[in-house]
Amino acid sequence: MRARPTGSEVRRTAVDAAVAGVLLFLVAYATLEPPGPAFTGPVWVAWLASAAVALPLAVRRRWPLPVLGCVTVAAATATAFGVVGAGVIWVSYLPVVLSVYTAATVAGHVAAALALTGGLAAPAATIPWLYERAGIGPADAPASEAPLWWTVELGMVVVPVTVAWATGRLVRWRRAVQADVARGLARDAVAAERLRIARELHDIVGHSISLIAVKATVANHVAAERPEETRAALVTIERTSRSALTEIRRLLDVLRSDGEPAAELGPSPGTADLSELTDRLRSAGLRVDLRLDRVGDLPQAVDLTVFRIVQESLTNVVKHANAGRCRVTVQGRDDGVHIEVVDDGRAPRPSGRRAVGQGLIGMRERVTMYGGTLTTGPRPEGGFRVVADIPYAAAGEAL
Repeated sequence: MRARPTGSEVRRTAVDAAVAGVLLFLVAYATLEPPGPAFTGPVWVAWLASAAVALPLAVRRRWPLPVLGCVTVAAATATAFGVVGAGVIWVSYLPVVLSVYTAATVAGHVAAALALTGGLAAPAATIPWLYERAGIGPADAPASEAPLWWTVELGMVVVPVTVAWATGRLVRWRRAVQADVARGLARDAVAAERLRIARELHDIVGHSISLIAVKATVANHVAAERPEETRAALVTIERTSRSALTEIRRLLDVLRSDGEPAAELGPSPGTADLSELTDRLRSAGLRVDLRLDRVGDLPQAVDLTVFRIVQESLTNVVKHANAGRCRVTVQGRDDGVHIEVVDDGRAPRPSGRRAVGQGLIGMRERVTMYGGTLTTGPRPEGGFRVVADIPYAAAGEAL
């Protein structure tokens, strides 16, 4: 089932339909009132031929290649039967020019080459044949403003078709380059966010193993009266924890940039720091309503992830949303934690599709790492909404 067309698609179709209507009247007028010998057949035939040439353009973006084939065949047939304006045959091929451009912007190399071949072969075969069959020449219209030679008529068609095709291929190449750049930026953003996550996991795991090492050392010193097996077990715990801490630091330090100093171990931010974060934003003129429910027992890694998601969401609100109020909800559940950040942004809608920022990519990476889900997008009533669900089980396995 095809998705419902978006507003931009409807607008583009409306523009194409208007262009098709204008070309319909232009082709019909050129056929009925040409500078050379006029079409002597019924008027309705001229209008029918003009409709066959021009009206398919209304759906040229949806079906570019079929539309090109349709208008090319229609223009060639009209030319072969003389239902064109002598001296201005190029007007009847304007729909072909536009169709060739559209096809060149979306088709692959083979299809684009065939489109150009068909767009050039049709006038090259029919225009000279029409002039020879009808015996049209300068003597037929001595006061004509357009030269009545088939070579001139053919050139007036071939040149625009070729230029349109080349322009379409250039546009396609530029779009491909822009898409490659966007994909590269997205990959860089993902890599940077994963590196940041690795650094923070370094702190989390480092703290935990350091604590194990301290506790094991203390237990080892006070266990003189314990059996030897207990002492050996505690010594093993101490050595293993210290060795693991060293290896983790050595492994994750490889991910750091050259010349970047190793990070000092420090307390990781979490939901307890959200109040301070929202207070700073309130001082900037944004009203932030914060609601925390059952977040006291979150695992350390999940707690950090919740803080980063809320932090990035609020940063986007301040930078892009032009909002006056924002609501932040963090709710612990039996199977995970639910995060929701909603604002009433009044920023004008962008003219094109909204680009996916690096902040959203980073949030998605964090949530996906724990097997959760992230949903972002504008609200029908205005503003933007970020919803994330992080399961505890997946977080525990990740750690």
